[in-house]
Amino acid sequence: MGKTFIADHALISHKIAVLRDERTGTRDFRLIAGEIAMLLAYEVFREMPTVSVKIKTPVAETEERVLSGRKPVIVPILRAGLGMMNGVLEIIPSAKVGHIGLKRDEVTHEPCEYYCNLPEHMDERVAVITDPMLATGGSAVQAVDLLKNLGCRDIRFMCIIAAPEGLEKLRNAHPDIDIYIGSLDKRLNEDAYIVPGLGDAGDRIFGTK
Repeated sequence: MGKTFIADHALISHKIAVLRDERTGTRDFRLIAGEIAMLLAYEVFREMPTVSVKIKTPVAETEERVLSGRKPVIVPILRAGLGMMNGVLEIIPSAKVGHIGLKRDEVTHEPCEYYCNLPEHMDERVAVITDPMLATGGSAVQAVDLLKNLGCRDIRFMCIIAAPEGLEKLRNAHPDIDIYIGSLDKRLNEDAYIVPGLGDAGDRIFGTK
């Protein structure tokens, strides 16, 4: 069973409060979303493959643990997930970046893939999916499906806010993955928006509304 991590950190709580505020403009929203992603990334990468190496400091020789294996890959779900990407790269700048584009089918209302570009050897990498909001869970489930079909064995999903309905759907569909959440909100409304939420994250990150 994968872990579900819900942040309990004063800085994350404060920054999410600023994101929620309808008076927060595009520049600040984009900056703070990246900062929250950076803080969550500390937990996402807490457990990573390491190997012991010998190094020499100015004082003595010692053995230290360093990251091993292929570089992890950050996979933002387009477009809103891009708002978290740079924050994660601040923590682990050597990571690879892939992209998954999903849009809602106007007939079925289910997410459908329109773009996918990922590094080679995905089956040997830690893959971290980023999306600011886990609402209904449909896009998250499909993104994980796609990565698993490519052989990914270590998948981690990171979001800023989540609705209980979306978390339940993702956890039921993929009980083995780790999920990292900045805030677990109350519910979805009749329009499938998270309450209290923060509006449309993509529009607020890119200033399109």
